[in-house]
Amino acid sequence: MPSIMPISDLRNYSEVLKEVDKMNRVYLTRNGHGAYTIMTIAEADELDRLRAARALATDLRRAENRANSEGWIDADDFDREMGIID
Repeated sequence: MPSIMPISDLRNYSEVLKEVDKMNRVYLTRNGHGAYTIMTIAEADELDRLRAARALATDLRRAENRANSEGWIDADDFDREMGIID
């Protein structure tokens, strides 16, 4: 369960950081509204990996749709386009 704290609690930041672990973020509020999140570096790295995987899946889906509508090329044509063979 995430911890929700007012940003003013950062005056005693060492106590706030004790609340942060891989399974628990700390959400900081400003004037009663969510403003910031404190999380571990490992969790931030995992979010970056998930974003990259989602972007790749989106690009692959878009490419497949384009290939289905415009036509596919065979492996030899692909190799020529990529400069692998002459």
